[in-house]
Amino acid sequence: MYEPYPMNAQLPEASRPPLPPSVRNAVNLMYAGVVISLIGIAVDLTTIGSLKANLAKKHPNLTATQISSLNNALHIALVIGGVIGALLWFFIAQNSKAGRNWARITGTVFFGIATLDTLFGMGQPYGPAVKVYAVLVWLLGLAVVILLWQGSSSAYFKTRMPT
Repeated sequence: MYEPYPMNAQLPEASRPPLPPSVRNAVNLMYAGVVISLIGIAVDLTTIGSLKANLAKKHPNLTATQISSLNNALHIALVIGGVIGALLWFFIAQNSKAGRNWARITGTVFFGIATLDTLFGMGQPYGPAVKVYAVLVWLLGLAVVILLWQGSSSAYFKTRMPT
């Protein structure tokens, strides 16, 4: 008797195309983004004094207590943002490596949000180190987006089965 799928045999595994260099490079840059986001937390924390001075200049009508509270709130937000950023870099890297097209789309949307955030941040009283860091992270994101949307990357994402 013919059995199309014998009970003891395993189904053939779907062939996985090799990871193209463009996707591999994008994933490696995203892993670098994890590290850079964590380093960014340290950069943010080293600017406590300059941020406080810049806030006092920008808002001379605030009391010293209000300036300190605002300074602390901004630093907490920067630390939380750094942790969230690191987690998002890792999450998108893992799913891009797996060939999930939604990951590169989501990563591109995050890059658009990061672009707006970087532009907004340039007008804030952050110190120069924080602003330079923000531009470097933005450039890293730009490189990732370019790599994820190259032809070889698109072919890789199209040949993957949806999960």
